[in-house]
Amino acid sequence: MLPAANVNHLKRKLAAGQPVNGLWVTLESATVSEIAVMLGLDFVVIDTEHGALDFGDVLNHLRAIGDSTTTPLVRIPKIDQGIIKRVLDLGAAGIIVPQVNSAAEVAEAVRLAKYPPWGIRGVGGERATRWGTAIAEYTDTANDETLVIPLLETVAAGQALDAILDVKGVDAIWFGPADYSASAGYLGQWEGPGVAEQLLGLSGRIRARGLACGIMGTDFDDAKKRREQGFQMIGIGFDAGLLVRVINQGLAHLAP
Repeated sequence: MLPAANVNHLKRKLAAGQPVNGLWVTLESATVSEIAVMLGLDFVVIDTEHGALDFGDVLNHLRAIGDSTTTPLVRIPKIDQGIIKRVLDLGAAGIIVPQVNSAAEVAEAVRLAKYPPWGIRGVGGERATRWGTAIAEYTDTANDETLVIPLLETVAAGQALDAILDVKGVDAIWFGPADYSASAGYLGQWEGPGVAEQLLGLSGRIRARGLACGIMGTDFDDAKKRREQGFQMIGIGFDAGLLVRVINQGLAHLAP
């Protein structure tokens, strides 16, 4: 089902300072997103950077989310005009932009996600515009409604934080501790020595600028701790990881 209107519920919740919870989707079955909607999650991130999801899978997840108050975001694999245009034309309400290292890269992602005169996004008669029947209505609000959320997952991005936050069109910052740790020389660690403290310092600076911070909880206790640390957007987990966790818990519970 197509969205009834181009209204980004997540953007409104973030602006109101409401805590929001979401699910990272990596599996092909759109049933995962349908369940997320049924459970009332605030957002779903459809991940095309890692794993096997293609544009057809993205479309199916977006259809499953449909006309609901769950906001669909797509983590793009890279900053690319064709990719950003297609996922937004399919009906994504925003993009999460990985591996940014500078304000210039963030500004380019924003430019590709926005229509003229702000950006250079092309107008298409696809799903977002109800196959061309609502072009005027959609394009009238899309620049304001479409979320652009950079991933802060490198030391270089942390060093460029103030400049990144100065980019018009940045709606929130999502943290990637594992990649940040890897860029700091601690490959394979979720938060290497000193990284936890660095990320908390960065998150405080982001919140001081009036923007929301997001992060994935490594488990439910960690997610609660992150909320207490001031992270407004919490990923409760990713679909495959949650499945593995629950199965392992069941096996441990049944072990003699």
